[in-house]
Parts: sequence; C-alpha cells; structure tokens
Amino acid sequence: MNPKVMNKLSYGIFVVTAKDGDKDNGCIINTGIQVTTEPNQIAFALNKNNYTHDMIVKTKELNLSILSEKATMATIQNFGFQSGRTADKFVEFPFERSANGITYVAKECNGYISAKVTQTIDLGTHTLFIATVTDGDVLDDSPSATYAYYHAHIKQTSKPAAKKGWICTVCGYIYEGETLPPDFICPICGHPASDFEPVK
Repeated sequence: MNPKVMNKLSYGIFVVTAKDGDKDNGCIINTGIQVTTEPNQIAFALNKNNYTHDMIVKTKELNLSILSEKATMATIQNFGFQSGRTADKFVEFPFERSANGITYVAKECNGYISAKVTQTIDLGTHTLFIATVTDGDVLDDSPSATYAYYHAHIKQTSKPAAKKGWICTVCGYIYEGETLPPDFICPICGHPASDFEPVK
C-alpha cells in the first residue's frame, strides 16, 4: 500500500482549545466534522500524547477554531510543534474567549465552534470525541483551509533547515540522525516511521 493515498482524503485544519483552571492550551488537528444536525454534534480525534487531550478528557469542554486559507506556518508551529506542558501557546498569540470561557484563535480563522463532550471512543493512539455544539460564530468569509491546501500552500512556505535527518510528512517534525529507527513514533503528531522521509 502507498500510505500517501491517505493524504488524498479531504480534511480541514483546526486548532482545538481547552481550559483547565487557569491553564489555557490548544493543538492542531486535521480531523473535525459535523456528524448530526439534530442534535448538532461534531466529532474529532486527538492523539493521547497531546496535553489538550488530557484537558478535554477532564473538563469535557472545548472550542474548535476553523483555520482559513489565511493561516500561516507560524500558527501551525505555535500550536502543533510544541507542547502545552512546557510552553504557553497564547503568551504572544492573539485570542478571544467564548461564552464558555475557553480561548479561540482570533486570527487566521473564519469561525469557531464551542462544544461539550458527550461520548468518547478509544482508538488506541487517539481518542475520538463526540461533542454537542453549544455556541459558535463566523469570524470572516475567507475559505476554510483544507489539509490539501495546507500541504500545497502553507507547509511549503517553511523549509526545514539543512541538516541530516528525517522529516515527518504530516507535521514537519525533524528527527536528526543518519538512520530512523523502524519503530519510531513522531513525538508531535504520533505518526509512525513510514510517514517520514529523508531531509533534502
């Protein structure tokens, strides 16, 4: 099987955010869909290694910011290439708070959705969350960024530094070294060694 065929599926690019006490956090995901209209429900998956995952499991509330084609690689890197366990992702990033008190991305997004988790499904490395929509708003009329648009236009604006290693074709994480261990798992997005290619 050619694993790159999975990149042909249509996805959006989102920032899912949560709040636990005084701690705000968020991460990039490419899975987020409306699954029913009555009641209005969404589904999204999160890697269990993500700090945001643990926050949502605990609080059962979240916001989903819908990235538009205005999104930059800097935003992807801010929310996707560092851990909220050790970094404050909102310290220099503009945001607003919705009625549920949770942050949403105030730039490069065309809308946000607030939701409460009603079900979870264990997918091994990930958890699938089913959530009821409680609020939301349209922020502007710019087109939503698809996963394909991200690969073709946003990701290409950031070239990795010239070094020997392997780059994750999903999130851009670079493993430095001549040989990538066959059982290596990306520490950022959780994808396996088969989704890495040599840095050129």
